[in-house]
Amino acid sequence: MLYKLGSSNRKFNKLEPVAFKDFASFGNIEKDLEELIAKSILDILFEDSSLMPVFQERQYQAEADIYALNEKGELIIFELKRGTAGEGAVHQALRYAQDSGQWSYAKLQEKYQKYADTEVELTQAHQEAFNLEHALDAKEINNKQHLLVIGSAADDSLINAVDYWKKQGISIEFLPYRIYELGDEKYFEFFALPYDKHKNPSDTKGVLFDTNRSWDEDSIWYMMENSRVAAFGDAKRFIEYVYSGDIVFFSHKCTGLVAAAKVTKGDIKAPDGDTLYRDVKFITPIPKKGEAIKGMPFKKVSEVTGKSFFWARTIKVPYLSKDEAENLAKELKLYLEKST
Repeated sequence: MLYKLGSSNRKFNKLEPVAFKDFASFGNIEKDLEELIAKSILDILFEDSSLMPVFQERQYQAEADIYALNEKGELIIFELKRGTAGEGAVHQALRYAQDSGQWSYAKLQEKYQKYADTEVELTQAHQEAFNLEHALDAKEINNKQHLLVIGSAADDSLINAVDYWKKQGISIEFLPYRIYELGDEKYFEFFALPYDKHKNPSDTKGVLFDTNRSWDEDSIWYMMENSRVAAFGDAKRFIEYVYSGDIVFFSHKCTGLVAAAKVTKGDIKAPDGDTLYRDVKFITPIPKKGEAIKGMPFKKVSEVTGKSFFWARTIKVPYLSKDEAENLAKELKLYLEKST
């Protein structure tokens, strides 16, 4: 809930609750808002989540908004409810979970390959995404389902229905949202489980950032030789998640972390319609074109940080705190210097 701080005599003395709305309050842009949130679930609203998206809702199909796998191969089902939906919406979401729980591995793989536009086996893609030593067996994929219902914080009947089924042993959670209109601007408030732990954008963080090797072998040299962190095509939006002062670790597929740099002050730059970048200053040795690229293996990165990363994204979540990032940069520098 958002409260306005009231004051008198230069002292805060009152809390005034601010009225909020839901998607249904905005008429003809209701569907636009729904699509925006559906697209933002894994990139922004669950910024630190290790979830591999495998399928998204198709128009006119009886499906949830997005389906994803966790490291164990369990299916996470997100269902977004725009306005006051009531208990009937939970029954609908439960049907989605029941239906998807009966999907064979072959059917889920077919959906994933179509969604990701790839011919890679789902178990292989899952292994690479979570950097597992061994791929899961096909029978371990989708052997359990978890349902996350995103709905208006004011929808008591929806909340009560979720609580009822949760008490019955169903793996279901309610994630509330609110929309505020302050002046001429609209603000979206969202609470992820187990509590709202989104990082403050003003805090310095560490970001493991992909070098785009899967698509272009020369992308790394564009970054190394020009002191930039860059993203391209459909992934270029990820540059917007990196801020001045952040420490960026360049993650090179099949090699590991190959360099670290601090993002310098300045705006995001767009040299063309397919590229966004920020300027950086390197704090570790820099790979040179024509020489073998040395890198800290991904397993070693997890040992140093004590974290498991989701390696299939341009940004390898979770983010690191400032202290964690500085420690990893120190260890990476030592590792790269010993490798030369």
